[in-house]
Amino acid sequence: MTQRPRIDRSGSDPWLALAARPGFLIRRLHQIHLALFAEECAAFGVTPVQFSLLSVLATQPGLDQAALAFAVGVDRATTANVVARMEKRGLLRRRAGETDRRVKQVELTAAGHRLLARIDPHARRAHERTLEALRPAERARFVALLRQLVDAGNAYGRAPMLL
Repeated sequence: MTQRPRIDRSGSDPWLALAARPGFLIRRLHQIHLALFAEECAAFGVTPVQFSLLSVLATQPGLDQAALAFAVGVDRATTANVVARMEKRGLLRRRAGETDRRVKQVELTAAGHRLLARIDPHARRAHERTLEALRPAERARFVALLRQLVDAGNAYGRAPMLL
């Protein structure tokens, strides 16, 4: 079993230095959320990115792959790869665009809609568990602040979102 480092409250503790770094804390919270998502959604075999794609396509059917990538903030190559895997599972359907046959428009299949309906409450639970240490008013404020930071720094992301 891995030994946990002891926390030294004297001021020389490396944890205290890390805990002052927003990037470290954001990365750590992301790790925690991924673990909670995996725990809540393991039975469905869906990653958070796949869940995001399903969610967007449920409200915006027929988006082309490039627009879908921008909608969830994932690069186009990764989106194409994920869409292809989801298509093989029968969750999505791709078709050539009506005006430009090179463009691939994506929509959920009936199986994709059913999976989204089944996984949605579990994914919501993962989100709730991620924030459960905060009081309800703090949760809303925290999410609002996260949105503000994401909006302000969006252009710096490897795959900027269309906001």
